[in-house]
Amino acid sequence: MKFDTPATTNPIDQLKVIGKPTDRIDGPLKTTGTAPYAYERHDAVDNPAYGYVVGAGIAKGRIAAMDLAKAKAAPGVLAIVTADTAGKLQKGNFNTANLLGGPEIEHYHQAIAVVVAETFEQARAAAALIKVRYTKTPGQYDLEAVRKDAPPAEKGKNDVKIGDFAGAFAQAAVTLDATYRTPDHAHAMMEPHASTAQWDGDKLTVWTSNQMIAWGAGDVAKTLGIPKDKVRLISPYIGGGFGGKLFVRADALLAALGSKAANRPVKVALTRPFMFNNTTHRPATIQRIRIGATKDGTITAIGHETWSGDLPEGGPETAAEQTKLLYAGANRLMATKLAVLDLPEGNAMRAPGEAPGLMALEIAMDEMAEKLGIDPIKFRVLNDTQVDPAKPERLFSQRQLIKCLETGADTFGWSKRKAPGTARDGQWLTGMGVAAAFRNNIVMKSAARVKLDAKGVVTVETDMTDIGTGTYTIIAQTAAEMMGVPLDKVVVKLGDSTFPVSAGSGGQWGANSSTAGVYAACVKLREAVATSAGIDPTKAVFANGRVRSGNKSVALGDAVGVNGLVAEDLIEFGDLGKKYQQSTFGGHFVEVGVHAATGEIRIRRMLAVCAAGRILNPKSARSQVIGAMTMGAGAALMEELAVDKRHGFFVNHDLAGYEVPVHADIPHQEVIFLDETDPMSSPMKAKGVGELGICGVGAAVANAIYNATGIRVREYPITLDKLLDRLPEVV
Repeated sequence: MKFDTPATTNPIDQLKVIGKPTDRIDGPLKTTGTAPYAYERHDAVDNPAYGYVVGAGIAKGRIAAMDLAKAKAAPGVLAIVTADTAGKLQKGNFNTANLLGGPEIEHYHQAIAVVVAETFEQARAAAALIKVRYTKTPGQYDLEAVRKDAPPAEKGKNDVKIGDFAGAFAQAAVTLDATYRTPDHAHAMMEPHASTAQWDGDKLTVWTSNQMIAWGAGDVAKTLGIPKDKVRLISPYIGGGFGGKLFVRADALLAALGSKAANRPVKVALTRPFMFNNTTHRPATIQRIRIGATKDGTITAIGHETWSGDLPEGGPETAAEQTKLLYAGANRLMATKLAVLDLPEGNAMRAPGEAPGLMALEIAMDEMAEKLGIDPIKFRVLNDTQVDPAKPERLFSQRQLIKCLETGADTFGWSKRKAPGTARDGQWLTGMGVAAAFRNNIVMKSAARVKLDAKGVVTVETDMTDIGTGTYTIIAQTAAEMMGVPLDKVVVKLGDSTFPVSAGSGGQWGANSSTAGVYAACVKLREAVATSAGIDPTKAVFANGRVRSGNKSVALGDAVGVNGLVAEDLIEFGDLGKKYQQSTFGGHFVEVGVHAATGEIRIRRMLAVCAAGRILNPKSARSQVIGAMTMGAGAALMEELAVDKRHGFFVNHDLAGYEVPVHADIPHQEVIFLDETDPMSSPMKAKGVGELGICGVGAAVANAIYNATGIRVREYPITLDKLLDRLPEVV
């Protein structure tokens, strides 16, 4: 199905199942421990062996020698695989560094070997016996030290220069020129990167924790140098990803190599230090923002320059992306620069670009509003735009930013906000902060197979993944709505590369795109069922487990016969995304308390107001947003991968040293979804919301802290040491 004209009324609009707050159908399996995750797989393989990964002890250089003798002789050891014994390996399409290093070392904890043994403990003990001698070479691990010489990322193709920014900024009546810093962040998801691999002749099956099945199968095949049809990836349940599992990592490759070497199924799970240093992370940024405005608050010049670093051949953190579209301003300058750093790979993490970008931009907007003497919400509203500032002829398909901010202000009690540093609750300084939320709406081609059997049961098959987002449920809701059956008559099968290729889970495109693919397959199945029942497909109505037209009504099971019917289709998106700017919007509101003596920061209330198209399942969507708000609070107050700038690794590489929010850190959270449908987006008229929820949260926290204390902090995380010597005297 080609989606190239705006959606009109269709079966989804019945909203009998879609749009209802629905419990997750996979919930009972997960809460009872019976959902088979990649490392467990329960009865999927017999007599598995265990692999333990050895990582490089330096960040850059070469392996001079590797002594495996003691490890090979250790109890239970079945095989040891290194770059020397693995055979010729290629680099996958989505890997910046080689997944199995040696002799060259590209970053700290790059995998250099896997030890396979009868038990995990034996593999770990043997791995400790491997002796490696390195030849180190100098590396660069400090973004601040190299940012001035960093070249434009991707030769500046994403940079923006409109009008005369320098001239307009110089002539502006009121200006702001400030630099903001965000640190490296870890995904820190609950389930580690883990895989179980098994060979059957020349065919490889990998049960893995991966968000993008087709990408993963392709990269495993390319890396091993075998045909893609010889690789099967299975990933029905994923314990969190946040972008860290978009691409195949060392666990999948080394499980496959270890399995071949040992001639046994092999399980490999990366330890926490490997998750932090061996896989990917959100890169640190340095962001310079300049805003010029007239005295009445109209922005005349807006500039956003951003620096980040990555390994050679890596990519930038595109932190200026939202600034291209969020606010008006005739004269514009956006530049993204990328330095080469020899740290572990930087790559996508929940809302890449916009999340750290809004942590800076939305503080800058608050600072500018204060300079102008304008309420921060009014300043944002004044500079709203209904068109793409770079292409004024291009309208937004939907843009309810103002309504998000105004609805949030009314709900949160924004009118009670006081001047910075003047509100107290005993020994606590209190304050409110706001930030706009923005995330582009991306759509991806997505396919599904739908079967209807003689019992009236609908089965959906697609390689789409559920990373804890509720995908099983919204796909079931879509099929139930389209075929006119209750949810308990729908079976959903996900995460298998033998199924039709879906959009996968990433970039906030998963829910909208994958359900649109199921919609397309159901349209084809409806036609086949109606025809089989002797009913004109254009007049067929599907409801209550039957298909009818006029006085004729046939049970679905009777309509398809003993063998049932199968339909497969995909959704392909045309040029509507080029004709209309498709984005999601929101407003984040936060109230904090800062202890006047200790500088301790406590979030007291949080509110998100979101405009993100049709909400397919308000219950799971709310869960996504409050989870994103929690991550945003962590980014604001505690999360930071500390870089050892001498040796090039992340020091706090576990959940003891890398702090994330816990229950006690998070207060009441409220989420409001505006009533919105977007016919330009898909037949579902939906958009993504899981990444929008993190965008702007950090800045809303920072702005609330400023309102409470009068102290402006431009470097995250905002820890108490950045406040203590500047706090007002305790009264």
